[in-house]
Amino acid sequence: MTAPVFVAEDLAGRAREGAAYVLDGPEGRHAVSVKRLRPGEDVVLTDGRGHWAPCVVLSAEGKDRLTVELGALAEEPVGSPRVTVVQALPKGDRGELAVETMTETGVDAVVPWQAARCVTQWRGERGAKSLAKWRATAREAGKQSRRPRFPEVAEVMTTKQAAALLAGADFAAVLHEDTATPSEALASVALPGSGEIVLVVGPEGGVSPEELAVFTAAGAHVCRLGRSVLRTSTAGTAALALLMGRTGRWG
Repeated sequence: MTAPVFVAEDLAGRAREGAAYVLDGPEGRHAVSVKRLRPGEDVVLTDGRGHWAPCVVLSAEGKDRLTVELGALAEEPVGSPRVTVVQALPKGDRGELAVETMTETGVDAVVPWQAARCVTQWRGERGAKSLAKWRATAREAGKQSRRPRFPEVAEVMTTKQAAALLAGADFAAVLHEDTATPSEALASVALPGSGEIVLVVGPEGGVSPEELAVFTAAGAHVCRLGRSVLRTSTAGTAALALLMGRTGRWG
């Protein structure tokens, strides 16, 4: 069985090969009470920022205290090219679904976008709770997919803010399914071998003409995935998988 992953926020500052490390709190509870780990079993600790260490369980005490022996600390390099997805806010829990599957696929950063045609509105306390859910989802999906470097989830952006992000990218694209709009196939458009790629995924109602004009003025390509029209919660993952394959990050 592949060793399960747990988060140790202070790993980089405390890791010393052969030393004992105590995992407690929610992570320790998950290891002891849910995973029921026992002495001699392998685990991996990560800080979610690229640092990780293979470990062996020394003891499990109570309901939430796991002591492990640390192996050699390693660091996962930042993916290149780095890929950010600007994700329009879906309805219900489809936002968490999008973040979960994009994390598993390898996205480096997710930017929530308040598009004009979004039914969901992130304002005040509701917005803060929704952002916290997206971030928690990225963390849990990062652990599940055994990623030492979890994706960043930014604060929600307006169209103007998202356009500024596109303008600074080495390659930027907006997924758009309208056949009346001139577009390029994401499967064949030229991509950079390094730097930053930013991909925009619109809401269920689509990217508005005004938003499309702002994004193309910022230098974004208008791209199509294929003949099928995917939901906003799955389009980003499908496009991301294509980009990961084409850029060699899945090589």
